[in-house]
Amino acid sequence: MAPTKTTGMDVYSVILPTFNERQNLPIITWLLNRTFSEQNIDWELVIVDDGSPDGTQDVAAQLVKLYAPHVQLQTRTGKLGLGTAYVHGLQFAKGNYIIIMDADFSHHPKFIPQMIAKQKAGNYDIVTGTRYAGDGGVYGWDLKRKLTSKGANIFADTVLRPGVSDLTGSFRLYKRDVLEKLFRSTEIRGFTMQMALAVTAKSQGFSIAEVPISFVDRVYGDSKLGGEEIVEYAKGVLQLWWST
Repeated sequence: MAPTKTTGMDVYSVILPTFNERQNLPIITWLLNRTFSEQNIDWELVIVDDGSPDGTQDVAAQLVKLYAPHVQLQTRTGKLGLGTAYVHGLQFAKGNYIIIMDADFSHHPKFIPQMIAKQKAGNYDIVTGTRYAGDGGVYGWDLKRKLTSKGANIFADTVLRPGVSDLTGSFRLYKRDVLEKLFRSTEIRGFTMQMALAVTAKSQGFSIAEVPISFVDRVYGDSKLGGEEIVEYAKGVLQLWWST
């Protein structure tokens, strides 16, 4: 679906995949509304829910009414994965800029104006939030998880040389047409999709800028990261190395 604009302003579509985020969703939506409203930015939120059994869809339906016309809910049957959720959400997004982020407060909307300003300053194709440059950081993780994340980025950086300090980060701002091209250029849709998009973007000559962010561990709910995702990540790095 092509972006629909009713004014001359840019429109920023936030694609927010959810699975069992009933407690987090109302707060992150309120924060997004406050952030965009204070900055006088035209926005929308596309919630993509994978059949959450905890009532997330019921909460989302209420938010659609409360924040109309800025929020829409797109549902899918079953837990189909983060990467395909972004692809699905993009079909319904109206904006000419796309923001992807997590629903669990690990990505705070307060950084969005900085990302937008960075993009405008250099007309960048992509702006990514980074935990590992400038004054960015990670809070609420134990030492094991910090080492796992940092090690994953070092491993990927050594093998792929992507020129991005936080290759696994999933808080990003894209020009819509660039994200559409990247989705067409890579078939990777799993846990390693963020890495694949950054590596593919570099190989195709798209410009990427970074904004330091504070990453805070989720407040409610359980992390989706497990052993299978770590193995998938390692395989994804090697697959990208072989194909680029």
